[in-house]
Amino acid sequence: MNFFQQLTDSNRDEHQGGASEQAVTVYLQLSDNGFGSEDEQHRIYDLSDQLAAAIDMQDAGEFDGDEFGDGSCTLFMYGPDADALFAAVEPILRASPLAEGAYAVKRYGDVGEVNVREVPVHF
Repeated sequence: MNFFQQLTDSNRDEHQGGASEQAVTVYLQLSDNGFGSEDEQHRIYDLSDQLAAAIDMQDAGEFDGDEFGDGSCTLFMYGPDADALFAAVEPILRASPLAEGAYAVKRYGDVGEVNVREVPVHF
């Protein structure tokens, strides 16, 4: 094991408190096949700030960032309980016009485990 991997593993264990980290990943559709319009990106950044605040307020985990490309934006959130994490952000997502056609994937357990559940975000 190299030094970087030891450091990463140590930080991961400290961050997780030894517990399995679960995730919620939200997939938003953009208005074009690239990175979305500048206005759309700014509105997603505002949405991300709202999601991060809700997660913090509920002490449900953390908002880890976003990724734009190929006509979509992916939002990444992590915490000890995927259901609690989604419950913290669900009202904000459902109220956002950006979430039209969006869906979330809840991952239970560690990365690589196949225990996932897809959830529609906007009806």
